[in-house]
Amino acid sequence: MEYRRIRRYRYFLKAGRWFRRHFGPLFLLLDLVRRLWHRLQNRNKLIKKLDWYLIRKFIGTYIYSILLIITISIVFDVNENLAKFTQYHAPLEAIVFDYYANFIPYFANLFSPLFVFIAVIFFTSKLAGNSEIIAMLASGISFKRLLRPYMFSCVLISALSFYLSAFVIPHGTVIRQNFETMYKNKKKNTAAENVMLQVDKGVVAYIQHYDNEHKHGYGFSLDKFQNKNLVSHTTAMDIQYDTISENKYHWTLLNWKTRQLKGLREHITQGAQKDTVLMMEPTDLVYSKGQQETFTLPQLREYISKQQVRGSGNVVQYQVEYHKRIAASFASFILTIIGVSLSSKKRKGGMGLYLGVGLALSFLYIMLQTVSSTFAIQASFPPMLAAWVPNIIFSVVAWFCYRHAPN
Repeated sequence: MEYRRIRRYRYFLKAGRWFRRHFGPLFLLLDLVRRLWHRLQNRNKLIKKLDWYLIRKFIGTYIYSILLIITISIVFDVNENLAKFTQYHAPLEAIVFDYYANFIPYFANLFSPLFVFIAVIFFTSKLAGNSEIIAMLASGISFKRLLRPYMFSCVLISALSFYLSAFVIPHGTVIRQNFETMYKNKKKNTAAENVMLQVDKGVVAYIQHYDNEHKHGYGFSLDKFQNKNLVSHTTAMDIQYDTISENKYHWTLLNWKTRQLKGLREHITQGAQKDTVLMMEPTDLVYSKGQQETFTLPQLREYISKQQVRGSGNVVQYQVEYHKRIAASFASFILTIIGVSLSSKKRKGGMGLYLGVGLALSFLYIMLQTVSSTFAIQASFPPMLAAWVPNIIFSVVAWFCYRHAPN
């Protein structure tokens, strides 16, 4: 009995540490925003009781829809993967904290625009069915003024979504992918053959074989050029990345030889071991599927700029991921305007039609995201434009719906 109590306490302690590590700064930021907004409210009366009523409805329905869909997703995922968890002896602690604790924020944020749209359609059509929207408009409130609490709610949701996608979820994705590799037998690319890349201006590195698990490579060479002329050629039988160094780019060459070329003369130096600094990392050598999802926004920006300097050709998916994270934060505003404009009219038949239209438009938005990303990766479509195409198209739809909204 005492052992169970200690074990339960250990689970709660680990959960508390996980939340503080991932969401501690976010809670401080939200508390600061709440205090600032409370002061503005007391001074200028920007938010009325009606606004708070709509904001509570919006946020409450949004959270409820996320919890409902995610709960159903977890049930189906457990049913699908239970056999694999049992087969590979996955511990309960790893299933809860390494897999599902990172599974929930990833999919909740991925389908956040869908949840926003469904929430707006659901509670706004219910307000319209109860003639509350008619009463608001009849009291002199314009449709533009009615959108204010919706837009404020979208600011909170978009800020949270951007923070999660830019800083929190990438770290959790690494943990979740490692769990899937270990306990779901998902093969992960851990080796590379015949890798050649430009590590600096006029410096080209080549590795015949690289093993990412041991951070070890074979058949290494490094060529330095000046004015298109080869001035140095270094070879090594083995190359090892220094994982315990405080700084990046530290490598160790084993059985190395360097030829310094000066006109028709050359100077050869060699040795058994040599520590050196090369402007490359293991992530530059081995690419695995979904690797761009494991980078935070600053890491994505740094990786893209570094690969562009090297002239690498596999940077498009990273550029699409970078711009998609920014563009997805604005989707809530666009879909909210469409949802309010469609569902604010009182119609016979209830909210079934609105929910059907809302689901169709949401899935169309997600499909456009997927299609435009594929065009960018496969057909040389501009990555920034590919990420913003769904927002541009749906902005036109939102403007058209807003123009025909009830006043």
